[in-house]
Amino acid sequence: MTDVDTPSLRPEILAFYARGQEHARLRSGGHRLEFLRTQDVLRRLLPPAPAAVLDVGGGSGVHAEWLAADGHAVTLVDPVPLHVEQAAAVPGVTVLQGDARALARPDASVDVVLLLGPLYLPERADRIRALAEARRVVRPGGLVVAATINRFAGLHDQLRKEVWFDPALRPRIAAGTADGRHRPREDGDFTTAYFHEPADVPREFAEAGLEPCGQYGLEGAAWLMGGVEAWLDDPERRAAVLEALRLTESSPALLGVSGHLLTVGRRPPG
Repeated sequence: MTDVDTPSLRPEILAFYARGQEHARLRSGGHRLEFLRTQDVLRRLLPPAPAAVLDVGGGSGVHAEWLAADGHAVTLVDPVPLHVEQAAAVPGVTVLQGDARALARPDASVDVVLLLGPLYLPERADRIRALAEARRVVRPGGLVVAATINRFAGLHDQLRKEVWFDPALRPRIAAGTADGRHRPREDGDFTTAYFHEPADVPREFAEAGLEPCGQYGLEGAAWLMGGVEAWLDDPERRAAVLEALRLTESSPALLGVSGHLLTVGRRPPG
C-alpha cells in the first residue's frame, strides 16, 4: 500500500460536491447521454464478470450500481462524505472514503481501476499521482480507464446555453478555453477543474507508467443538439443515437467535440 498521508481536496471542490447534485445529474435529462455512453463503452472494455473493479472517485455509486448488477466485484472509493453515505446504500458494493492520490489498497490487487472524475483535478502533479496510484493497484496487464472533460466543452456548453452572449462572462470562458483551467461562476455552475486537450491525456498516462491503448469520445456532437433529451426518452431513438456515436467515438478528428472523453491504458505486464 501507499505509505504517504492521504491528501485532501481543495475546499471549493469539496464544497461543490457536498451539495449532492451528482446523485441526480447522470440519472436525468440530457446528462443521461454521458451515463449511457460511459456504460456502453465500459461494457465493451471490461473483462468478463466477475472482475475486481475499483471505482475511484465513484461519487454516489451511479456506475458502481450497474457494474455490481453485471456481476463484478466493485469497491468504490470517494473523498466526499456525502457520496460515501449515498453509495453505501447501493447493493453489492463495498464503499470506502479515500482519495485517488493515496489509495489504501495493496499493490496489484484489482483487475480494473476506473477514474471517472479524479483527472478533473486542476494540478497536473495530482493527476499524475492519481494515475500512478491506479497503476500500482491494478494487476499487470489490467485496465485503467479515466474520464476527462474536453478542452472546449465549457465553450460549447456556454454557447449552447447562450451564456456566451453575456459580454461580462465571455472573458472567463475564453480564458478557460485557452489554458484548460475552469474558472467557476459565482452561481456555482461547476467547480475548479482542468479541461484536457485529448492528446494530452495519453501523455499523462505514459508519465505514470501506463500504456495508453484507446480513447473514446462519449457524447460526440449529439450533446450539442437540441433534441437529445427527447431522443433519450424514446427507447428506439436512444438505441439509434448510441449506434451513431459508436461510429465516430474514436475518430481523432472528432474526439474533442464530445463533452467527456474516456482514455484507456494498461499496466505493462511483468
